[in-house]
Amino acid sequence: MVDKRERIIQAAIDVFSDKGIEKTTISEIVKKAGIAQGTFYLYFPSKLAVMPAIAEVMVHKILDGLTSGVKEGSFSQQIEDIIQVIFNITNEYKELTKLLYTGLTQTQYVGNWENIYSPLYNWMEDLLQRGKEAHAIYSDVNVTYTAKIIIGSIESVAEQVYLYDQLDEESIAGYKKELYKFVINALGACQ
Repeated sequence: MVDKRERIIQAAIDVFSDKGIEKTTISEIVKKAGIAQGTFYLYFPSKLAVMPAIAEVMVHKILDGLTSGVKEGSFSQQIEDIIQVIFNITNEYKELTKLLYTGLTQTQYVGNWENIYSPLYNWMEDLLQRGKEAHAIYSDVNVTYTAKIIIGSIESVAEQVYLYDQLDEESIAGYKKELYKFVINALGACQ
């Protein structure tokens, strides 16, 4: 059984996606969630306060995808897998991604972005640390900074090709290839 907080978050995603953030009311969210309006306020003080929770949903989707989609193997293969997973999730959840950027930038919660993304950054830091220990990447790589740079770069390119440019598959494949070469070369990893 889905708990009330999760029902609110899913209902907010559905209603925001359908009507847009500005036109959505809390009444519509609670109706969709099947809860009383007062229950909404037990979890969130406003409709925009749901945005960080929606961002957490997206981060968990990415983490789940990375956990299942990035296999053991060479470091360079893992980077290729990471790019593929993030591109696939961005493509699958285009509307949710647009919703997040629109919603978080309209709120005081945009400052929570780093905290929301910390599990994803930590996952990438661990991968980079293992790469350093295996001498698969440069030994002087700062895993904390580099994890954020890599995740940000991959997401930015995926968003560009799926949300803004609307490219064909051949062009998208070209972007993935160049992104892969960029990351591998920056880390000093073998291809």
